[in-house]
Amino acid sequence: MTRFFTTMASPVGELLLTSDGTALTGLSFAEPGSGPPGPGRSSWTRADAPFGEVIAQVQEYFDGGRRVFDLPVAAPGTDFQKSVWAAIAAIPFSETRSYAAVAARLGKPGAARAVGLAAGRNPVLIIVPCHRVIGADGTLTGYGGGLDRKRRLLDHERTAASLDP
Repeated sequence: MTRFFTTMASPVGELLLTSDGTALTGLSFAEPGSGPPGPGRSSWTRADAPFGEVIAQVQEYFDGGRRVFDLPVAAPGTDFQKSVWAAIAAIPFSETRSYAAVAARLGKPGAARAVGLAAGRNPVLIIVPCHRVIGADGTLTGYGGGLDRKRRLLDHERTAASLDP
């Protein structure tokens, strides 16, 4: 099976996008010039064509016009991880929720730590906006792209939302 990847520039750094040719399988932060993740790199093909809509929607997001992504996503994960990612994806643009609040939404009020672990394994950053999940006391906590990027993404969303009529 051929897997595809490309990179794109963004205001928060270089992004690495991966696809199975049908759906987005990954969106992560990358160092400039980096390639696809993990073993089996020879089965990856660099191509921009499978990512046209992804790139357009991510650019719209950073331009302040997109609040929700409408993309086919095939993120690998356990059923629990996928349920956490769906709950995170439901957090409205420019708002935040605590890990405990996400756990409660899932009907698992004692699972804040498990929610945090699942959020940390989110393979499609920004699309599944785990930057919107914060500590119970309102502080910024763990983010795969680093707390500076998390802060910048939240600031971007708050600024974009404040410009709405």
